Amino acid sequence: MGRRVGMEVSIAAAETVALIDVDVVAAYPITPQTHIVEHLSELVANGHLDAEFVPVESEHSAMSVCVGAAAAGARTFTSTSSQGYALMVEICYIASSMRLPIVMAVANRALSAPISIWNDHADMMLARDTGWIQTVAENGQEVVDLLIHAYRVAEDHRVLLPVMVNLDGFTLSHVIEPIELPSKEEIQKYLPPYKPLLRLDPKNPVTMGPVGVPEIYTEAKKAQDEALKNSKKVIIEAWEEFAKHFGRTYRPVETYKCEDAEVILVMMGSIAETAMRAVDSMRARGKKVGIARIRLFRPFPVEELVAALKNARILAVIDRALSFNGHVGPLCGEVKSVLFDHGLTPYVWNYIAGLGGRDVTVENFMEMVDMVEARAAKKEPMGYEIINVRE
Repeated sequence: MGRRVGMEVSIAAAETVALIDVDVVAAYPITPQTHIVEHLSELVANGHLDAEFVPVESEHSAMSVCVGAAAAGARTFTSTSSQGYALMVEICYIASSMRLPIVMAVANRALSAPISIWNDHADMMLARDTGWIQTVAENGQEVVDLLIHAYRVAEDHRVLLPVMVNLDGFTLSHVIEPIELPSKEEIQKYLPPYKPLLRLDPKNPVTMGPVGVPEIYTEAKKAQDEALKNSKKVIIEAWEEFAKHFGRTYRPVETYKCEDAEVILVMMGSIAETAMRAVDSMRARGKKVGIARIRLFRPFPVEELVAALKNARILAVIDRALSFNGHVGPLCGEVKSVLFDHGLTPYVWNYIAGLGGRDVTVENFMEMVDMVEARAAKKEPMGYEIINVRE
């Protein structure tokens, strides 16, 4: 197995991208992702990574460089956060529509205004309809593993879609954790060299992304939607292969003490590890509480979520972003849609937590469970609440 070292998670992400042996890195600094591309620039400058490092003038330009490089057949990487993602989102639609296997790390951060450099999932939710595959890390090791997995999936000719690996800004990106970095040889056994299916080549001219007149646009979008849905089986297959190579297992929905749980907390990201401590404490007091953590956000893991939640009496869905005037947060809206479609009728309450980096504590999770149980007992209309709001 690989070497286990104490390392800042952003540095580990950069080291992993170098071990994957990318060809092009497009970079623009924005907190809290800057350490990722900053360290990649050092690796290129010092000769440890033979790649083109392109310091661009904006995030919009960063994704434009990625689109051009990937279309030419290069293994491509970038990373961003928050307002940076908002600026590049125009080109993100182009990347997925042109079926380009770009991989991007997003150190999730709140969107302005007011300006916040701290973590929530606003940028991730801005990305949900761009056609990118999205996975979510809970700790540093998962960031490393999901980046390796991302290239295996993106470059598979059955997929050919861009992949976004989400990691909570500061909470993960700037924290030093014990991380096992695989060797380059181990990664190469899992990740084959990239062989483009189609590429821009002066000797064999092709057109990519031309005008889509009304007679073809709908069919193009239908094909793209089918590609994203069909990617799920490849994502799962690649995780199964990852477990064989590296001994760590990932699934679209991962559960914690859900087998007999009457109350299940549904969430994404690093707060899940805090929630596990709360669940352990509540279990010790006799409360049957569990956690369903969504690892794969796009394509949305419908079947796995149904299997995880089918026996729950009460659900508390924790969102890290607001959907203004949407009645519930974005994650809860998707969960409730799945429940409705499959005839499941638990009591569901939505908690909006940790906006702009506000702490979500063990005690908060215990309070959420107590409150949702009380609401369910009173048969209150289902709704949402922003927790930890100062009076």
